[in-house]
Amino acid sequence: MRSSSGGIAPSTDLRTERLWLRPWRPSDREPFARLNANRRVMEYFPAPLSRGESHLLADQIQSHIDQHGWGLWAVEIPGVASFGGFIGLAVPHFDAPFMPCTEIGWRLEPGCWGHGYATEGARAILAFGFQTLGLDEIVSFTTEANHRSRRVMERIGMTRDPADDFEHPSLPVGHALRRHVLYRIRQVDVATPVPGRPQ
Repeated sequence: MRSSSGGIAPSTDLRTERLWLRPWRPSDREPFARLNANRRVMEYFPAPLSRGESHLLADQIQSHIDQHGWGLWAVEIPGVASFGGFIGLAVPHFDAPFMPCTEIGWRLEPGCWGHGYATEGARAILAFGFQTLGLDEIVSFTTEANHRSRRVMERIGMTRDPADDFEHPSLPVGHALRRHVLYRIRQVDVATPVPGRPQ
């Protein structure tokens, strides 16, 4: 989804009080592969990723950023972690009643959990999506049992209508992770600017 004027935002990064959401570096690939191979991190995905699959995903993420000027940015936590995962926006490409849409998402190293980094970064991403890209709505979704991510969605002001829950078409019927919950937030529902400043 593009801005309300139809334009594409220029390439940028975002800074918050503790985070730098930045373009990817070649040195991010190996820690990203370790993250994607971690069974705790990938608990609510069909399976951990192989090193090759992780590198392919990194290519796809960077290609989207190169093309659009925004996407799933690498997370750097100065003084803590040179690479902690990703937080950003993506455009899903599967068939669902709420498509087309722009999705906010995050994936962080377990060592970065429990510090509010996902919430802090996601708030900056919402601000970027609404104020810079001019999006009308941003969504997020996950499997029903992923309460950790669902709490982040709720902390950043997203709401769920059970009538919007859906069966993810990429997973086979009967799969334990097929049932997904959908959260939404609209620009008109954000009363005040969300912290985060484009650089």
